[in-house]
Amino acid sequence: MSFESGSVSVRMFYVPVEIPETIHEKFAEEVLGSVDHMLDEEVVGWVGAKHLLDREIHEGSAWPGGHLRLTLCQAQRKIPTSLLRAECRIEEAVWMQAEGRDYVNRQTKSEIKQQVIERLLPEMPPTLKGIDFCYDRAAGVLYATALSEKQLDAFLVKFTQTTGAQIIPIDPVSAAWNEAQCHADQWSHWGFAADQWADCAPGREFLMWVWFMSEAKGGYAELPGGESFAALVEGALLFDQEEQGETVIRKGEPMLSAETRAALLSGKKLRRAKLTLARGDEQWVVTLDADEFLFRGLKLPKTEAVDAAGRFLERMEQLDTFRLAFFGLYSTFCKLRDDTASCNALGEEMKTWMAARPARKLAGQE
Repeated sequence: MSFESGSVSVRMFYVPVEIPETIHEKFAEEVLGSVDHMLDEEVVGWVGAKHLLDREIHEGSAWPGGHLRLTLCQAQRKIPTSLLRAECRIEEAVWMQAEGRDYVNRQTKSEIKQQVIERLLPEMPPTLKGIDFCYDRAAGVLYATALSEKQLDAFLVKFTQTTGAQIIPIDPVSAAWNEAQCHADQWSHWGFAADQWADCAPGREFLMWVWFMSEAKGGYAELPGGESFAALVEGALLFDQEEQGETVIRKGEPMLSAETRAALLSGKKLRRAKLTLARGDEQWVVTLDADEFLFRGLKLPKTEAVDAAGRFLERMEQLDTFRLAFFGLYSTFCKLRDDTASCNALGEEMKTWMAARPARKLAGQE
């Protein structure tokens, strides 16, 4: 499971109410039902962290190290499209031979398809998908692997139905208020190059600022609590601007490419990039989707614990450290962005930095 080992891809949530320690009983009541006799309907329910059919939800399994750790499992039988198409063609050929026809009309095709579905579906193994989550009760924050809009909707509906709690996705606007008491949705448009294309995109502006800080200001940022982290932005790079569309730069040296320079000077802002935060010998490396603050493939520092319970707790501590460092940086940025004079001065510095950045053409380009 994602929180126990390897990299983790998460969306974070504020939990404005305290989830009681007995909440596992509610999750146990909504445990995943039997998948043995289902057909095309979807079965949804909660399972434990061991595997997607772990229906043993109790205090000991649901609260490892004081964190609520469960998974929303979605089970459904599906016939692979290629198999369904092949079986239908076989049945259509049999029907044409029996009827002495050289084609199959639309109604008959539909009837044959339905018959094939009814025959094959009970033979298909259930397809299981899981949305893992971990609730840090002390921090009042929940992490979930619900990255797509469909996953997010499914998770929010089921979580609220089970707990009665309304959790808030942490995005650039909600984080600006909670971390720095700034109204990011009321910020004016801000452009670094071609002002005629200027827009307001708090997450993209933040990622651009981190990039600027990492290259032009030594790469170190002191967080509100006084701790210092090094920050580095790397490729692949995805630039976006509503009027001009996307630019994706992966090949060669994305940070020094002529395409990167052209994107910057045209007024496009960075929407996705690899971000590294470092403290001493520890590194947290993630691909950040700046529009929604989605953290993809987050690599945590290595753990030292030898047992599974200890490794889980260390990883959750590392995830919490990353969260505090990331939003500490974002809080610093928000306060700069919220102050008109500071924002204007920062904008001029960033324009100068962009204009002076080196750029190399790819081999073979003229």
